Amino acid sequence: MRILIVEDEVNLAEALSQILKQQNYTVDVVHDGEAGLDNAQTGIYDLILLDIMLPGMDGITILKTIRNQEISTPVIMLTAKGETPDKIAGLDYGADDYVAKPFNTGELLARIRAATRRKGEVMPEDGLKFGDIELNATNLKLTCRGKELKLILKESQLLELMMTRKQAVTSKEQIIEKLWGFDSEAEHNNVEVYISFLRKKLTFLQSSVRISTIRGVGYVLEEGAK
Repeated sequence: MRILIVEDEVNLAEALSQILKQQNYTVDVVHDGEAGLDNAQTGIYDLILLDIMLPGMDGITILKTIRNQEISTPVIMLTAKGETPDKIAGLDYGADDYVAKPFNTGELLARIRAATRRKGEVMPEDGLKFGDIELNATNLKLTCRGKELKLILKESQLLELMMTRKQAVTSKEQIIEKLWGFDSEAEHNNVEVYISFLRKKLTFLQSSVRISTIRGVGYVLEEGAK
């Protein structure tokens, strides 16, 4: 599970990162609002820990922006004591929870587990849908008008990423980060292999959904007549 920490207090962010890594989470840390928004928009995270007071762009603006873009990644706001109006604004704009600083480690971990568990509950019996395809990321099954195929894990992760981003372009770098992680040695040709696999499976299912290449940028899901 990958978590993004957006926190400008470097020592606190590092302490949080170490706590989460000890719990076997994969963690990325950024210290300003613009970097926080850029990372949050990739759609590769299972949870975001988001401070409210940030340089460049505040946490409420980041939250409002990603929710307007229909990015549903669970967000836990990190607030200072006494920031009640900010807590209310955060919840109104779609935060899943908030934790007041200084916080208890056990409480924070429990809230993280609860937020990610709720995401899993919402996700789906019905699965993700785009056009005439439906993906169940839990059992790795892709269906199209009654036909069904079993995907391998990385195929499912790739398709899930693109389906959650809807018709936004997904870059090869974003795909590598999602499937292999920031520090991996995976290259663009690895991405091309899995894109090819998915295209063949969509063709086999006779789906109207296609993966289009945006030269020099990445890939996008599109729906059109077969």
